[in-house]
Amino acid sequence: MAGGNKVYTLAEVSTHSDRKDCWLLIDGKVYDVTKFLEDHPGGDEVLLAATGKDASNDFEDVGHSSTARAMMDEFYVGDIDSSSIPTKRAYTPPKQPYYNQDKTTDFIIKILQFLVPLLILGLAFGVRFYTKTSTA
Repeated sequence: MAGGNKVYTLAEVSTHSDRKDCWLLIDGKVYDVTKFLEDHPGGDEVLLAATGKDASNDFEDVGHSSTARAMMDEFYVGDIDSSSIPTKRAYTPPKQPYYNQDKTTDFIIKILQFLVPLLILGLAFGVRFYTKTSTA
């Protein structure tokens, strides 16, 4: 463990976000992975994309081996000040206007789909009745 128990803010960790100086935040710990960029099996872009944020979910989603987890100790530089990490806000859907089905064109189309066949059927019966009585 190179860094001991130094505590960093997310802003400090975020400044280390390029190929020459790359730090990651995973599970509340800060890692300097600069020397590992070229050796990372997923490529350096994966690590660079995870800088400046809490990369814990990204790390867990990949399903790293126990060997990979053991290697992390060699890159450890300190801990994160958890108060510097923004809290996740619950998703609130945007307000939408009240949907009034009676005033939409869909409602009119549904009414026409019902009435037009009835009108055609009524017209057919009318024509049939008229032609039947006039020939008799």
